[in-house]
Amino acid sequence: MIEALMARVNGDAALVRRGRFLTTSFLLESGQSAWLISIFEGRIVSVTSGPFVMPSSSFALRASEAEWKKFWSQRPPPGSNDLMALIKRRVLKAEGNLQIFMANLRYFKEALAKLRQAGAEA
Repeated sequence: MIEALMARVNGDAALVRRGRFLTTSFLLESGQSAWLISIFEGRIVSVTSGPFVMPSSSFALRASEAEWKKFWSQRPPPGSNDLMALIKRRVLKAEGNLQIFMANLRYFKEALAKLRQAGAEA
């Protein structure tokens, strides 16, 4: 499912434009599974599946499989509908260089929301 992120984000011209000044790599962990996602000027250029020994990334977003499943559901319940809500509930850990994450927060919120089931049907 995470592998579909590249096509969905790159297919949204407005989102790519929003991230036009963003070039980074970040780690996304869902339970024991991990993906290294590389972004160049707002476009996702690669989604690499782990496991990794020493991944090189700016920051990491880590949550349980169950929490990501709720976040990516068609209608996420309150507290699971937003990355900051997950952080507030302490079920999502954001680690590393958080300046990059926070400076581009809306981009990351919209990009990861592209994996919701409703987005898959569109």
